[in-house]
Amino acid sequence: MLTALILADSRFPGGGHVHSGGLEEAAARGLVHDEPSLRAFLHGRLLGAGLLAAGFAAAAARGEDLDVLDAELDARTPSPAQRSASRAQGRGMLRAARRAWPSARLDALPRDPHQPLVIGVLIGEPVEAALTCAYLAVSGPASAAVRLLGLDPFGVNAIVASLAVEDVAARACKELPALGSPALDLLAEAHVRREGVRLFGS
Repeated sequence: MLTALILADSRFPGGGHVHSGGLEEAAARGLVHDEPSLRAFLHGRLLGAGLLAAGFAAAAARGEDLDVLDAELDARTPSPAQRSASRAQGRGMLRAARRAWPSARLDALPRDPHQPLVIGVLIGEPVEAALTCAYLAVSGPASAAVRLLGLDPFGVNAIVASLAVEDVAARACKELPALGSPALDLLAEAHVRREGVRLFGS
C-alpha cells in the first residue's frame, strides 16, 4: 500500500507532472473552462482511459505476460501521441522506481514500457494497482486544470473526490477493457501538432 501511495503522490518524480491527459488541448478549445465542464471531462476520462490503464495495471500485478500486455495496450491506444505519452511516463516512473525499489521484477518489463505496466509490477497487488492507475488518470488532469484555468483548488479536489474511482478500479480487475477514448485520441493528436507555447507535453 505504501508503494501505491508514493506512486499516486504528485511529488513522485516519475514525470507525470508534464502531462495533462488531454486537458490542455480541451481547455484551449474551450471544452473545459469551469468546474462543471471539468467534472464532465474527468468523468469521461476515468471511464475511458482510466479504466483501460487500471485494467492493464491489474493484469501486470497478477503476473500476466508483460510483453503480451504491452502489445495489447498498444492495440487499444490508436493515437500515436497517447502511446508516446504513456511510454514516456512509463520510462520516467521506471527510472525513479529503480532508485526507490531496486528489484529484478523491474527487469522483466519491456524495454520501453507503458506506465500502467510499470505501476502493476511495482505494486504487485491487482486492486491497489488498478486504484492507483484510475486515480492518476484524473488527478493529473485535475492538477493541470488548476494551473491552466486558475480554477479553485478546493473545488477541483472536491470533484476528484466525488468520482467513482474505486468502482472503476474494481471493474478493471475483472477483465481487460477493450473500449477506447476517441475524443482523447483526437485531442492528443491535435495537441502534439499545436504550434506555439504548450505548458504540457500531452
